[in-house]
Order: sequence, then structure tokens, then C-alpha cells
Amino acid sequence: MNLDIIAQLVQILKDAPEIGAIEIRRGPLGAWSTVRVSKAGHGNTLSGGGGLVVQAPFHSAAPAGSPSSAGASGHGASAPAAPATQLLEIKSPMVGTFYSAPEPGADPYVKVGSRVSSGQVVCIIEAMKIMNEIESELHGVIREVAVENTQPVEFGQVLYRVDPNG
Repeated sequence: MNLDIIAQLVQILKDAPEIGAIEIRRGPLGAWSTVRVSKAGHGNTLSGGGGLVVQAPFHSAAPAGSPSSAGASGHGASAPAAPATQLLEIKSPMVGTFYSAPEPGADPYVKVGSRVSSGQVVCIIEAMKIMNEIESELHGVIREVAVENTQPVEFGQVLYRVDPNG
């Protein structure tokens, strides 16, 4: 994919505030296998290999499903739902690759039983070769890590479940 096409995709995102993300997945031999456009505030999970994601923040729009939501399948990353008690969720703010530690071989930022506070880095999500530190907006104790290290994550996917009373 050349820079002209990427620039055109970014311009589309800027011109259409109802679009939250455009995702292009490449198949074998570099051919485009899937193109997904999702509305702002919606993230759908696609099956498939690595891809290029262009994402930009926009004003909120009325929620509606994207045309590709029918037939979309998960990566098997969904953990069993936590009891509806007092657990709160830290969700992925973007599509990318989840890293639990600052570098390979290092201790994870947090694990089950770790106490977190607002503003504390809990993981890294790599998107388009940019490492984005994800900070907690919650105070509490990590009760569940819902994704595995180096696993692809989608926008809005649960990363951690936190007990605010712990």
C-alpha cells in the first residue's frame, strides 16, 4: 500500500465524522482480503491475519452497526464474563497488538492482584508501529487479565477487569 492511498484514507476519516475507523486486512501475497469501515464508537472483530489500521478520534455519532458486522467472527480472545458484581473494565481504546510489558522478558505492568490507580500505565498497544501506553482510568485491584501478551485486540475489547473495592 502506498502513501497516497493511506493519505486518502486519512482524509476520508477527517471528512466523515461518523466514520470511526477504516481497517484493511491483507491476505496471502499482499492482496487485500478485507476492508472494514466502522462507525464512530463501534469496533467489530474480524478474523484474519495482520492488517493496516488507520484510526482517528472523532466527535461522537449515533451508534449503528457497520455493514461488516454480520458474519464477523472473534479471535477466541473473549474470556468468560465476570460476575456482574462490582468489577469494572479497562477496555482497549484502539485496534492493535497488546503487550503486557514494556519490553520482551520484562515483568508485566500489572497482573492479577496488582493495585492500579488512575493514570498508571497498564499495558502497551502497538498500532501502525507506534507503541501507545495505555493508562488506567480506574482505581482498584486487577482481578482478571482478559487478553494474552502479543494478542491482537479490537477497539472496545476488555483488557482488564478491576475491583474498585479491592
